[in-house]
Amino acid sequence: MNHKNDSYRHERCRQDLALRMIRHEARTCTIRECTGLTDDRIRRLYRSYAHELSESPVRRRRGKSPRQTTFFIRNTRAQFESSLLASAFAAFGLLHAEQGAKKTPRAHVGAVEYGRLFCDAYETHQQLLDSPTLSFEHAWFLLQLLNRSGDLQAARCRHCDSYYLRNRFNVWRHTCPTCRLKRMRARCKKSRRLRLCSNSRAVSHD
Repeated sequence: MNHKNDSYRHERCRQDLALRMIRHEARTCTIRECTGLTDDRIRRLYRSYAHELSESPVRRRRGKSPRQTTFFIRNTRAQFESSLLASAFAAFGLLHAEQGAKKTPRAHVGAVEYGRLFCDAYETHQQLLDSPTLSFEHAWFLLQLLNRSGDLQAARCRHCDSYYLRNRFNVWRHTCPTCRLKRMRARCKKSRRLRLCSNSRAVSHD
């Protein structure tokens, strides 16, 4: 009886995770990797979610999965968002403890639990930003990049002492996106004050 209950709970967890990932517009291959469900089962869940469980339409992403590393550091805003997501991955125990390790965190937890933790990290990241731009599939690709010790690596900012992601071949830039965004914001405020001052002077002369 306990074996049947355990099997039922495991099957229910797999289905719940698949529906959760469908809500984030995950690709079929990503859902299959985390849940072990067949493509046909996932397609049926897509149809069920789209027609019965969701009030808004859900999009099925097709084509190739994200594969461009530069996407995450293409500008200051993207680098900041990717660095924040990497911090969420670390907080939920999804990253390697050692560089170059062969085993992934999935060697220590089941695939379903790994997928659940990933969803927790991604949803936490979404809640921390006013207008997040990283899709679920880009976040999944970023996690694979970080765990393969690829072109992206964590560096410490020499100004604010925080960690951020950068291209490991770029050894010259030592300021993090947070510092750069702060400087950009300060310049915008200064420019706005100057415009207000000039406008007030023009009004007074009139």
